[in-house]
Amino acid sequence: MKLLKTILASLMLIAIAPQVQAQKVTETIKVSGNCDMCAKKIEAAATAAGATRAKWDTDTKVLTVKYNSKNTSNAAIQKSIAATGYDTEQYDGDMAAYNALHGCCQYDGKRGAEKK
Repeated sequence: MKLLKTILASLMLIAIAPQVQAQKVTETIKVSGNCDMCAKKIEAAATAAGATRAKWDTDTKVLTVKYNSKNTSNAAIQKSIAATGYDTEQYDGDMAAYNALHGCCQYDGKRGAEKK
């Protein structure tokens, strides 16, 4: 009987394991910005929105995020970044936050030129 319980418990763990892994998501998001200061702010906004890892590349302007889809979403991460003044694929950066960015951080991205 003890062996049967052990086998059943093992089978349940095997069945649940793929579902747990499926909650972890890695995605890339295009984010306008210029420099290392931008990178720090963009990455901080992403982690504040629930990303477990965030790395923005200053050359490609691409943010790579890892997150648990039960805790946050791509949209929530992009909204958090936009609130700090940076344009993302889906959201315009907040105008007041953009205007408060350091001069080198005021980018000429898809909407940056309109903000100046």
